[in-house]
Amino acid sequence: MNGLLFITHQTERYSYFQSVEIALEGGCRQIQLRMKDAPAGEVEEVARRAKMLCDTFNAALYIDDHVDVCRNVKAAGVHLGKQDMSPSEARRMLGNQYIIGGTANTFEDIAVLYKQQVDYIGLGPFRFTSTKKNLSPVLGLEGYRRIIKQCGEQGIFLPVVAIGGITADDIPDILQTGVSGIALSSTILCAANPVEETRKIVKQLTSKQVDK
Repeated sequence: MNGLLFITHQTERYSYFQSVEIALEGGCRQIQLRMKDAPAGEVEEVARRAKMLCDTFNAALYIDDHVDVCRNVKAAGVHLGKQDMSPSEARRMLGNQYIIGGTANTFEDIAVLYKQQVDYIGLGPFRFTSTKKNLSPVLGLEGYRRIIKQCGEQGIFLPVVAIGGITADDIPDILQTGVSGIALSSTILCAANPVEETRKIVKQLTSKQVDK
């Protein structure tokens, strides 16, 4: 899990599906369909359309929370929050052909998820974000540095995606902390030209990976 991970978000201007279209047109190839509080049937309906579109762009679709939907639409994987199904249970249901990610706020969270054999970590929040309820303590740059260092010291080398209130201007400094990728939602959808904003961010992340 490297580069840009776009997390869907419904706004006054864009539906969940339209946000998928925007990210794909802008060059993002990792999409997480996140529809908190929506019924499973509605999530699956949007997921099926999103999967077809992602296939057209050769992009990976991940489903937030809904393991059944992930399996039903044959998405690339599922992302599980702290209040969702355990990664171990999800692995029993999905097998090894699906990618499973987990949300973490501390090194201790990551250690638990590592034992449950997740494939990547969504670590945050970087700063306050209105798209998340029950927000965990804000990490900031120092929090990322500290936690990535702890992971290395304990031999935990999972891809870590930074998430939570991140703007395009934050990306260079966040990448210096050792994270593998950046998750964005509102930063893209609130831009004057979301497709062009996505292109700019994808290019920025790609150049940083080349530099490494």
